[in-house]
Amino acid sequence: MRKSETEAIVLRLTDYGEADRIVTLFSLEQGKISGIARGAKKSRKRFGGALEAFAHLRLQLQKGSGLATLLSADIVGIFPGIRTDLAKIGTAAYACELVERLTPEEEPNPRLFRLLYCYLERLDCAPLSPSDRRFFTVNLLKILGYQPDLSVRGVSQETADLLDRAMRTGRFGAVVFPDHLLREADLLLNPAIDLHLDRELKSLAFLRECGA
Repeated sequence: MRKSETEAIVLRLTDYGEADRIVTLFSLEQGKISGIARGAKKSRKRFGGALEAFAHLRLQLQKGSGLATLLSADIVGIFPGIRTDLAKIGTAAYACELVERLTPEEEPNPRLFRLLYCYLERLDCAPLSPSDRRFFTVNLLKILGYQPDLSVRGVSQETADLLDRAMRTGRFGAVVFPDHLLREADLLLNPAIDLHLDRELKSLAFLRECGA
């Protein structure tokens, strides 16, 4: 058994038994990690309310075979501006679910960590932007090596050019999709994601219900 410290974002929380929680994290140093937080449901003292969806944490872990054990968690940030807006919560959940579903365990990817962190920070501080979600999605696909073919039939040159700019600029807010091109961008992005999933994203279905 070895102990380690890491900076991480909470991707998913699952209750386990009467007192414990399984926590899926995406960390800067170690990539995606799954761990058990013992007693987290019954006592907030040990983790101080840190185990919340898409919280940014500094963690101490103990790793052996199987699940890691979370020993402590300190809050770096909880993105309070997201948590008061249902559409922002759904959008943050979408970003976290994409990272969880498309990344292997314990494969560091600092670029992807920075992309996820910057998107959560953007959601926290700025008005909700549909363009930002497409910006996040196409850059995630690029970082993971799943960059979509921009010459797909049914996607206009204008949309292809905006997606290409989104992958080159590296800054949220720099590329804005007109409303009539948002769905067209999805015609390219959603199938590129679906190729690597065995079932639909729950968060995407929720966003559709919200009209986001």
